[in-house]
Amino acid sequence: MEYRIGHVVKTHGIKGEVVVQPTTDEVEKRFFVGAVLHGRAGGGRERDLTIESFRPHQGRLLVKFEEIPDRTAGESLRGTQFFAPPLEHDPAEDGYYDHELEGLTVIHEGKAIGAVTDVTHGPAATLLTVTLDEDSREVLIPLVNAIVPAIDLDERTATITPPDGLLDL
Repeated sequence: MEYRIGHVVKTHGIKGEVVVQPTTDEVEKRFFVGAVLHGRAGGGRERDLTIESFRPHQGRLLVKFEEIPDRTAGESLRGTQFFAPPLEHDPAEDGYYDHELEGLTVIHEGKAIGAVTDVTHGPAATLLTVTLDEDSREVLIPLVNAIVPAIDLDERTATITPPDGLLDL
């Protein structure tokens, strides 16, 4: 599984810099000197590019790649999209990536009752859509410590302690 992390909008200047519009919330973990970005351009062309330097510019990034010596070479990157695998979860951080939660087996009172099939970010809380094994019904479980006290990414489980009636809605 790969995620799109940005794309080349246009060139900037004559030394091969390009304007990259990031499409990731974790720009600093994806775009740094020495990072190798996997790019895909029209026609199915793929190539890896190494960041030589970068700087923020008007809400975007100006990026210089080692493999791009000048503006002409930079023009060949116009429209190139960059992809990367999901980042590993850092247990020291509070929170989870959606792809880490999707597919978790949901445990209630020591028994597997279903699986997380979707994650929705609402204004009050993140909601887990859980498809129940018993009748394939979908229920929404707020992702709060009082209701989901334990998530074990290694075991691929989420233990829930829902209030009475939540699973009946």
